[in-house]
Amino acid sequence: MSSALESVPVITDQRPHTTATVATPNRRKTQWGLVGLWIGLVIAAIIWIIPFLFMFLTSVKSQADVSNLAPWALPSHWEWGNYAAAAATGNIWQSGLNSLIISVIKVPLGLFIAALAAFSMSRLKFRWQQGLLGVIALGALIPVQVALGPLFSTMLNLNLLNTKLGLMLPYLAFGISYQIFILYGFFKAIPEDLDEAARIDGASNWRLFWQVILPLAKPALAALFILDFVATWNEYPMALTLLQTTNEFTIPLGITNFQTQYGSNYPQLNAYIIMSIFPVLIVYLMFQRYFVRGALAGAVKG
Repeated sequence: MSSALESVPVITDQRPHTTATVATPNRRKTQWGLVGLWIGLVIAAIIWIIPFLFMFLTSVKSQADVSNLAPWALPSHWEWGNYAAAAATGNIWQSGLNSLIISVIKVPLGLFIAALAAFSMSRLKFRWQQGLLGVIALGALIPVQVALGPLFSTMLNLNLLNTKLGLMLPYLAFGISYQIFILYGFFKAIPEDLDEAARIDGASNWRLFWQVILPLAKPALAALFILDFVATWNEYPMALTLLQTTNEFTIPLGITNFQTQYGSNYPQLNAYIIMSIFPVLIVYLMFQRYFVRGALAGAVKG
């Protein structure tokens, strides 16, 4: 009788002791994982920042400092006038305006068309639905370079050569397929119970798309907006093929033209390149909180 009573406190004492020994390794593994993650992030940030730092230091040096000082050395005199000189010499305002007009019109329009197509394939039922999705996915794999020759002939026959419209149309054609594929996966992840509830309230397909599906897709749309804006802003092969006069040049062509004429002036060239990335940086800062969540959502579901 007494031996049975004495065994009870022994059992109760062992439980918290066992729990503590099991929880400690897990907690240590989690801490080491966070430390490793932060180390990786810091290394990646340094790798990305160092080239930009060299560009910035070069952009505020004189020609003599570029020749005599090390790339990482501070300038003997900060030449902030290189930015104004590069902007005036390279006509960056006209090139930047051309790129901005094309991006501001093409990117939202392309996303809207892609969202309509993705909604139709994810929510409406019709024949050859999966086959059409496969064709669209294959369209995203076609390289731009193979279409430059036919594209030039087509735009020449349509009298759209050397125009913003003639550049926006190919941009839309080559960009929409990738966006449809991503948005299709995101829309499929949205529960169809929401569709049934909306249709019970008398919602049409358009109202379901505009008031239910599209607001839920804001993270994916924001991520695609950033990716498409950067791709449109930096696009070079089609712009080089279809634009012929400096007044219609976009930013990448403006940089190439500046480098061709004033390539030996490294301070102004780097200043020109740094100024050209400001619009992309602003767009990213506006939508960066949605970027990671939206970029991965459509890729892992569907």
